[in-house]
Amino acid sequence: MYTCICNAIREDDLRKAARQHRGGAESVYAKLGKRPNCGQCLEEAEGVIAEEREALACPLAAA
Repeated sequence: MYTCICNAIREDDLRKAARQHRGGAESVYAKLGKRPNCGQCLEEAEGVIAEEREALACPLAAA
């Protein structure tokens, strides 16, 4: 599924980048070589990033 339509950023790509890079959505987008355009995706992207980092902090809870 796409998280950001403007930049064609898929949720799995966002999750992978969130595991490898600190910062919020705009920072993670930059890691992917993108930047927010319309901004409608940022709230959802922040949620996905938070989920991924939470799973990294508690690997047993995610299993």
